[in-house]
Amino acid sequence: MYISTNEDLTAFCNRARAFSAIAIDTEFLREKTYHAKLCLVQVATPDECVVIDPLAIDDLGPLAELMTDVDTLKVFHACSQDMEVLCHALGSVPAPIFDTQVAAGFLGERAQCSYHNLVSTFCGVSLPKTESLTDWSRRPLSPKQIEYALDDVRYLIDAYRVIESKLHSLGRTAWVRDEIRPLADPAHYRSDPRAAFKRVKRVNACTRRQLAVARELASWREQRAETRDIPRKWVMSDEVLLALCKRAPQTVEDFRAVRGTEQLSARDVEVALDAIARGRRCPQENLPSVGRAHRAPAPELESVIDLMYALIRLVSERSGVATSLIVSRDGLLDYIEHPERSPLREGWRFELVGTLMDDLLQGNIGLTVKDGALEIL
Repeated sequence: MYISTNEDLTAFCNRARAFSAIAIDTEFLREKTYHAKLCLVQVATPDECVVIDPLAIDDLGPLAELMTDVDTLKVFHACSQDMEVLCHALGSVPAPIFDTQVAAGFLGERAQCSYHNLVSTFCGVSLPKTESLTDWSRRPLSPKQIEYALDDVRYLIDAYRVIESKLHSLGRTAWVRDEIRPLADPAHYRSDPRAAFKRVKRVNACTRRQLAVARELASWREQRAETRDIPRKWVMSDEVLLALCKRAPQTVEDFRAVRGTEQLSARDVEVALDAIARGRRCPQENLPSVGRAHRAPAPELESVIDLMYALIRLVSERSGVATSLIVSRDGLLDYIEHPERSPLREGWRFELVGTLMDDLLQGNIGLTVKDGALEIL
């Protein structure tokens, strides 16, 4: 069913509320805008699958109410981008939610399990990939495109039921809910212009003074791009922004000497120069950092981290919980330095591996190889 009128949308949303769980997916474009442009919303209930056309409907209020209905679980696969787009388009974050990609990571699948692999594994269905580069903003959509879009939710409810049953039998339903809960927090999708500099490519190569300039300049770029609703790179590329941070020009002439600033208006250059000046004047105690990237442990800790990670791998293999969901190698270094702040000390992670990790570091257990496989001593 293709929904393109307010009346049909209202009628469908009323029908969908009769079910405890519905499947959701979206199609969007973000190549030419700051915020992704919502082009389609696919919804499946146990009774029907529909494609909702937000470009043809002038009131998405009924959809917003459905997305926030506390009695209807919204099932997504890899929900972050869908949630971000829906939050901007509808003005609210869908809740409650369930993410099958996260859940599959607790059932022996890779942490980034694709939707196609999920459907194949839990529904025994092989899906085509022929429309993966479709421009979903173009109208009319062909029947083939609509069918492809519907496939993204058609089997999701069935997959959810199988996954939920397996989680329940393993006693891991609460684990998955804990892992998904932050994804339903509106703060997760709120961008801070003052933190935008951390996403600039190769910004790690900057000094802290240059980072102060980057913080001001990237914040201005973010606000300018949002105001004009264009991609941030159309205002200024990361390469140009980085060059300006390192040169820190003080005059229009010096600013314009950087290649790639030609498209900026005189007013833009003036405001950008003010931003650069604020960064140059930033007090020493307020200079930012990008946070640490991957840290190499001290030489004496490398073997300890290797042993800890071997234990994590062993637990992952035995439990079927993806290694990357449990902890990263950086997370293990954090555990050594500040165990009281580690996620391994709480929730499902502590239940799964916390006691074993404590015993390993205290010398109460060890690891050995038996019949070609790792074993706990």
